[in-house]
Amino acid sequence: MTPLRQRYIEDMQLRDLSKHTQSGYVSAVSQLAAYYGKSPAKISEEELRQYFLYLTNEKKASRSTCTVALCAIKFLYQRTLQRDWTTLQLVRPKKAQKLPVILSREEVQRLLGCLQRPYYRVCLSTIYACGLRLQEGVQLQVTSIDSARMMLHIRKGKGGYDRYVPLPQRALELLRQYWSTHRHPVWLFPGRGWRGRSRPNAPKPMSGRGVQLAFRAALQDSGLQKEATVHTLRHSWATHLLEAGVNLRLIQAYLGHRSPLTTACYTHLTRRAEALATSTINQLVEDLT
Repeated sequence: MTPLRQRYIEDMQLRDLSKHTQSGYVSAVSQLAAYYGKSPAKISEEELRQYFLYLTNEKKASRSTCTVALCAIKFLYQRTLQRDWTTLQLVRPKKAQKLPVILSREEVQRLLGCLQRPYYRVCLSTIYACGLRLQEGVQLQVTSIDSARMMLHIRKGKGGYDRYVPLPQRALELLRQYWSTHRHPVWLFPGRGWRGRSRPNAPKPMSGRGVQLAFRAALQDSGLQKEATVHTLRHSWATHLLEAGVNLRLIQAYLGHRSPLTTACYTHLTRRAEALATSTINQLVEDLT
């Protein structure tokens, strides 16, 4: 490891960036270094400008890729190398206007029913039942369950914030039943061993990558034609709550969103809201000749 990379990682650790974020940042900076074939410390501001133009105009990189690249490179040059270049203030990835894919309650049940392995089925069922992110679901601990209050304690979610989410009775039963098959003292979903067996003494939880692959296989087996991902379960859960009349601010707290604007996108996805809007519009023009 070069001294610059070591310093960069240490700076990210001092800012308390997550391991996942650190890995993404290092990868983005490595791609910059590989593009020019030299250390990032030797790259000029003009070369940096041309690199961002390359990402946008030639590579046609997605908004998320450009955003990660910008954040990673800004951190390197502004924090680690102490270079406050104007170019870093000019680059702004284009804002996406896409709404998330949503599965109906019937489609969620259909998809989950295609999961054969219990550890994937219970993990993904819990992710949907509690509106969790992938890593939040995979890293659930035995102590995360508060059965007295029927709540699930999410530790260090996105942004490092803790929160509580309601734990449905059925989800609690599934978790207890699955945990009884391995009885790991820490993890509800411990790392996988030989032939996919749970490891009672696994030092870490099972891989999120495996959960993603299992979801894709189940999506294909279900015959659903939607471009869904594991995160779609979280979007669907929030939309289903809103359709059922749950207060938007309460859903915001359950999701761990810092801004209500982030949660407000689900108002555009509910069938009830669309039906109400259509009915109101019809009433407005009812008397027109």
